[in-house]
Amino acid sequence: MNLITVNEEKCIKCEMCIKECPVNVLKMGENVPEEVVESNCIACGHCVAICPTTAIDNNKTPLAQQVDAKDFPKLDAEQTEHFLRSRRSIRNYKDKSVSREELTKLINIARLAPTAENSQGISFVVVENKQLIEKATEVSIEMIEISPLRYLVEDAVTSYRKNGVDSIFRGAPNLIITIADKDLRSARDNSVSSLTYLELYAPSLGLGSCWAGIFEYCASIENSPMLKLFNIPEGKKITAAVMVGYPNYSYKRLVDRNPLDATFIS
Repeated sequence: MNLITVNEEKCIKCEMCIKECPVNVLKMGENVPEEVVESNCIACGHCVAICPTTAIDNNKTPLAQQVDAKDFPKLDAEQTEHFLRSRRSIRNYKDKSVSREELTKLINIARLAPTAENSQGISFVVVENKQLIEKATEVSIEMIEISPLRYLVEDAVTSYRKNGVDSIFRGAPNLIITIADKDLRSARDNSVSSLTYLELYAPSLGLGSCWAGIFEYCASIENSPMLKLFNIPEGKKITAAVMVGYPNYSYKRLVDRNPLDATFIS
């Protein structure tokens, strides 16, 4: 059975599907584009998505599961800039857990992010148990206390031990962890891409997020107790994490960054 099929009556022989395929799966046949014998299809969906006449279908990215982009308005340049710049790292959260429905919306968007060679391979562990997050804070502090890099986050240890201040998860009610096979080369990059999508989407649901960098460091240590604490399956590794919750405060202005530093070569 062919992976890719083309409706001859609909095909206008524009060859866009051939030109857009990143791994040269298609070639022009006698009448319509044809799949090459040795198919290296990475399931990116370009061939199906770009066809102007819906003439092509691909078992890995079925036409029936694609959405007509014409039905959705696009942001203009000003709206897009405002949308991107309004994203903030949230470090103060309301004492209110996020519903499973909203958390599912977040990770469902995250899975759509671009990944290296469309390798994907990222799974999500969604922590709804606040006590488990608090336990992870304690374990993180214990690991930092004996770490040679303690000096980098000494304030986090001191504020926790003296005042009970959580600088690991900032009191967030929920935590989203990405995991992947230990041998997936692009695991970290794919995870960052996925959680960036999640972070950008979160404000549309009234949510905020922040990268859990100290936790990520602790989870990356070989035989980290975090693997057992969060019941990570054998053969998997923790690749990234963000805290999620309802922001305590709202930001009134868009913050600037360092001046643009760019070199154009022509």
